[in-house]
Amino acid sequence: MRKLFALHTEPHVADIGGTELHFQPEVMGDEFMDAYAELRDAQKAKGVDMDNLAEADPKDVRRTVRALRLFLARQMLEDSADLFLRLDVVKDGETLETFRDLDQAEEYAAQHEGSRVVDGFRLPTRVIVELLEWVVELFGGGSRPTTSSAASSTPSRQAGRRGTGVSPSRASTRTRGR
Repeated sequence: MRKLFALHTEPHVADIGGTELHFQPEVMGDEFMDAYAELRDAQKAKGVDMDNLAEADPKDVRRTVRALRLFLARQMLEDSADLFLRLDVVKDGETLETFRDLDQAEEYAAQHEGSRVVDGFRLPTRVIVELLEWVVELFGGGSRPTTSSAASSTPSRQAGRRGTGVSPSRASTRTRGR
């Protein structure tokens, strides 16, 4: 008996508002798990509950989202990773300097009064989370890796309540005389 296994050779593409991010055709399991473990550790270190961001320190949330970006970038081709990880230090609408490392960007911004660090490729957090789910599906075999993660989302609740209506079989007309 012979079983053939296909390997992807073309990059996966995420089209976000017309900007394409190219992901590696295949990611080896150990590399994926290492990157996922680093993401999990970064999230745990900050103690951020992604399901309850209202109580988290904004600085810790920013670092957790940065860890998500780093994880996703490790699965991307280099040009896409560069775009996705770019941090701009801006002041009065002008970019003063561009970085890839958050600590370096924050240090530079601290030296330039009135400046702040912004993502070069700004995205709503929900899009980053959707990208995470898609990447885990692509490279993690369709489900989250088997390591436990406090960042794992909780199962969705069933919408509404169970119906109490009569089922069609009960509502059918009875026949007499049987």
